[in-house]
Amino acid sequence: MNEPFEMDFGRNLVLKENWTFLVASRQGAVNGGERGLYSRDTRYLSRYRWRTDRLSQLLLLHYERPDRAHLHFAVMHDAAQVLALQHDLSVGALTLAERVRVTNDSLSPQSLTLTLEFATDFADLFEARGWHETPVTALHVEAQGANSVRLSHEASDGLRQAVTLRFTPAPSQLDIDRATFELELLPGASTELKVQAVIDDPLEEPQPAVTYDEWRSAFRPSDASPARRAVLSQAVDDLRALLLFTDQGPLPAAGIPWFVTAFGRDALLTATMLLPHHPQLARGTLRYFAARQGKAHDEATAEAPGKVLHEVRQGELARTGVIPFGRYYGTVDATPLFVNLLHATYLAEGDLELLRELEPNLRAAMRWIEHDADLDGDGFLEFHGAREGEGLAVQSWKDSHDALSHADGRLASGAIAVSEVQGYAYAAYVAAAAVYRALGEPDTAAVHEERAERLRRRFHEAFWLPERNTYALALDHDKSPLEVLASDAGQLLWTGIVPEEAAPALAATLMSPALFSGWGIRTLGTDEIRYNPLSYHNGSVWPHDTALIAAGLHRYGFEAEAETVRAALFDLAASQEDLRPPELVAGYPRTSAPPVPYPVACRPQAWSAAGLVYLHGLW
Repeated sequence: MNEPFEMDFGRNLVLKENWTFLVASRQGAVNGGERGLYSRDTRYLSRYRWRTDRLSQLLLLHYERPDRAHLHFAVMHDAAQVLALQHDLSVGALTLAERVRVTNDSLSPQSLTLTLEFATDFADLFEARGWHETPVTALHVEAQGANSVRLSHEASDGLRQAVTLRFTPAPSQLDIDRATFELELLPGASTELKVQAVIDDPLEEPQPAVTYDEWRSAFRPSDASPARRAVLSQAVDDLRALLLFTDQGPLPAAGIPWFVTAFGRDALLTATMLLPHHPQLARGTLRYFAARQGKAHDEATAEAPGKVLHEVRQGELARTGVIPFGRYYGTVDATPLFVNLLHATYLAEGDLELLRELEPNLRAAMRWIEHDADLDGDGFLEFHGAREGEGLAVQSWKDSHDALSHADGRLASGAIAVSEVQGYAYAAYVAAAAVYRALGEPDTAAVHEERAERLRRRFHEAFWLPERNTYALALDHDKSPLEVLASDAGQLLWTGIVPEEAAPALAATLMSPALFSGWGIRTLGTDEIRYNPLSYHNGSVWPHDTALIAAGLHRYGFEAEAETVRAALFDLAASQEDLRPPELVAGYPRTSAPPVPYPVACRPQAWSAAGLVYLHGLW
């Protein structure tokens, strides 16, 4: 048997709807490694690939949208197509469907043996990615007939999970790991095969409630150039694909394929950037995190009263406590971002009832910001990272273990106050004051206004580095500043915490060759010891980070600089084969070639796509 091949080996094929997603090769094959059909952090198919008895298959066409793909393979002879194999794959909520149409384009009868190999291991996503050992799974063949087979297992916590494969027409032979079709086609004849994999998921939540047409109708980029319209159209479709549907309403998953779940920071920023177009996404996101707001102190999960969670995982390892991410609260910035989104949603809609509904959550969030988040009482928000293997060592957005360093390369440790988090907190105080004024509580509003001004003043005194014309990346446990050039300082413009007199120097630093690559703002400057253009957070370019910086430059009136950065982001997206800005790219200086890709970046990524939509509509 021979697998189809293509001349250019590209990225994965990734399809998604709600919690269900497929990671396959460009040829549509699940053939080992991290690939598979997943739902709620469980892999339901670990193998899914077609084999044939014919040589010389070429993949001539690969057309992909976020929830479906069309592939055209040709069996060639003497420079002509003998057999055409057209595959249409689609992912729905808890389903994978495939239609294979085989056509004989030759002048003589043709025979073809097609075999679909399939398997499942019901692995947790963290096992599938190699981060934990995958145990041997006891599979049960619950039912097998002429045209279907159902495979199931019982997880260690007793949860029963299953996947059923159905075939139309019935295969010539069906086993528990393969279905074989013997085809005979006269000249000009076609035949069609259908496969459906249906996941039996006891954790199922509400089904998708927003169609692609409904979603697209809120975006009208008619004033954009044709190139930008194409990029925006892709971003809009990707953002619809990333939606998760819950009892509280829709919210965005962070990214495909490895972050198809709720992430506090990512979802709140994405919903903020999409607020002018889809306020229902903001409402769903706010209600989802409000329903899961921290209630008690728990060191294992970093939970605290009023704290907004970092992520939710639903696989076996999370359910059984092997990893702490079932409901994990190890983030220092999701809570102020929740407050900021609540206020922004009110400004967009004027919905006092939403403010009244979520006021208890606002009050609890501000209590956490004012008390629990200030670990040493100095007025700044700090985090103390988890021990190795017990959670995240760094709990701001650059959450790599080595992302926070001094100019000599030493890593920060202990209780760390990261710069952009103070900006988020300042904005949260301002937002809370506005909310309480709207609710008729001027005294409470005045308290938050005073705290905002005090933080703004003290932040500049403690973080500003006059020799480098930027803000420190963070304050270490001993209050020594991390004196490096980093993109975090740019996000401070977005929050409004930067004094007007410091803004011109900061803007010039952000646009300097050390930070601006031509594709975006580097996470770490090129002259820093830990700079590495192909690192996760020490020199790479993140589109969402760059988008917030561009918005900050615009806020402070640096229009030429803002437009330069915005144009760079659209160019980055347009340079990609799929017109998607990935999660991140390498920080090499821009050339005539596309940016060097980061090898395991998610694409699409919610806040990357949202950043384009946000910047297009901002000015």
